[in-house]
Amino acid sequence: MLQPKLKSKVRCTDLDIGEVSKVVLDPLSHEISHIVVSMNGSGERQIDMTQVQDVTDDLVHLKSPSREILALPPFKRDDYVTTHEVEISHLEDNIHVTPGEVLVPLPDLEKSVKRRTFFMNFTHVIGFLIGLPIAYPILRFLMKPMYAEFDNQWLAVGNVSKIKNEDVGVQFEYKKKVKEAYMPEYEVEKNVWLVRATPDLLEKVYQGKDEEFRDAKGYVIWTNKKEIPFIAFSGKCPHLGCAFKWRNHKALGPVFLCPCHLSIYNAAGKVLDGPAPRALDPLPVRVSASGEVEIIDMEFKAGTKSQIRIV
Repeated sequence: MLQPKLKSKVRCTDLDIGEVSKVVLDPLSHEISHIVVSMNGSGERQIDMTQVQDVTDDLVHLKSPSREILALPPFKRDDYVTTHEVEISHLEDNIHVTPGEVLVPLPDLEKSVKRRTFFMNFTHVIGFLIGLPIAYPILRFLMKPMYAEFDNQWLAVGNVSKIKNEDVGVQFEYKKKVKEAYMPEYEVEKNVWLVRATPDLLEKVYQGKDEEFRDAKGYVIWTNKKEIPFIAFSGKCPHLGCAFKWRNHKALGPVFLCPCHLSIYNAAGKVLDGPAPRALDPLPVRVSASGEVEIIDMEFKAGTKSQIRIV
């Protein structure tokens, strides 16, 4: 009996059902064990060669009626690989079909994973394990700045003698050395606003409670006492981080005013008007016996209702 050829017509006992689209090879005997038939628009069916009555040059005769072939389950292509993907010695001595898609069953251990995916992922894993001892120190060095602790050092910004009146915002400018990741250290000009508060204003700010400042681990690094009259506010507006000024508003009186989007705050830092999502950000502040003012420079995420420290 001739071996079935690809594209050969397939005829049941009652009618033609399609054509041969693939052949399946037994990897042990090197004989064709099945043909795969494209069923004229009804998908593909795998038919055992024992169901083949005879084969001519362009026609495969089956022993069964069409209803039995249609009742077979659809062909599962993922259960097979082509003979181009596996090494089968002397294949050409045993199989003589027209060149095309010749399949062999996928090994049982690989049936749950596509062959290419399995070997691709396996190769990636091996490469990762080989490169890890080399890459880890480099990655650790590169990522170190991401996990650097906040700078909680005290910075001198000036003397309280600069403040002439109570409940009035006074700007103190200072310079800070900054080291970002692997860039050279450089200086930036920054500012902070101080208010020498009256008891009434202190009550509005603290509401009878001291204000604690904590580090990333939750430990208290400083406490602003509610009876100390000096209050320090970050120089960045909590809306979008713009610089604000102390101005005399014709309707509200003396206020902190951000010119970018007209957020307005009173001397206690509370929002009076505008899009700002929260009050001005207070900073840790201490004043020496000689009147020297020191702060811990902190920056907070702009545009959020909650206060989230970023520097």
